[in-house]
Amino acid sequence: MVVDKKKVGQSYQKAMIASLTKFYKEVFQRNINLKHLYPTRKEYKLPRFLTKQEVKKLLESIENLKHKAILTTIYSCGLRLSEVLELKLSDIKTEGKIILIRQSKGNKDRVVALSPRLLDLLRDYYIMYQPQNYLFEGKFNEKYSERSVQQVLKDSLIKANITSPATVHTLRHSYATHLLENGTDIRIIKELLGHNNIKTTEIYTHITDISKSNIKSPLDFL
Repeated sequence: MVVDKKKVGQSYQKAMIASLTKFYKEVFQRNINLKHLYPTRKEYKLPRFLTKQEVKKLLESIENLKHKAILTTIYSCGLRLSEVLELKLSDIKTEGKIILIRQSKGNKDRVVALSPRLLDLLRDYYIMYQPQNYLFEGKFNEKYSERSVQQVLKDSLIKANITSPATVHTLRHSYATHLLENGTDIRIIKELLGHNNIKTTEIYTHITDISKSNIKSPLDFL
């Protein structure tokens, strides 16, 4: 749309529509309805995330080694579901302690840190399951299915008695939120998440700023 390309503000758009409506009424004595042209207000939603304690409970509740490895990798590296399932054995660079994320959203490659704890877990997983191509494989050495991972998370939340609403993508949000809480520069988090625009990453600061501000409720002063 032209208003998007020209970055026309919502208030200016409304003023233009109001002027057109008045023009037709004054000049042509016609009442025209242009309400359908008014810009819609964008929804502002904070990303859902789990606390560090909730993530710890979640991962500790999983007994199946493959399931634990998948969800731990997503959280440890801040990956999208599609990204973790596209990982190949050759993308795990143990010497450099990095993981290559190839052709993710926006057809971009990026690098994330390989946690020593995650590496130990992946080594145990590899010994037990012996994947051939993809890091996480289902039947016939094909990559693991998205639906299966979603079900694993759902079952694990119930088992861990975590009532906070969460999806697989919530682990990615939790990764970003916890990095900010630990003092990681937001520009580094932007690169780790593979965001094109820093504004996309800055939404996490709205969560951490409040948690760090030590603002007291008026109730505490009563």
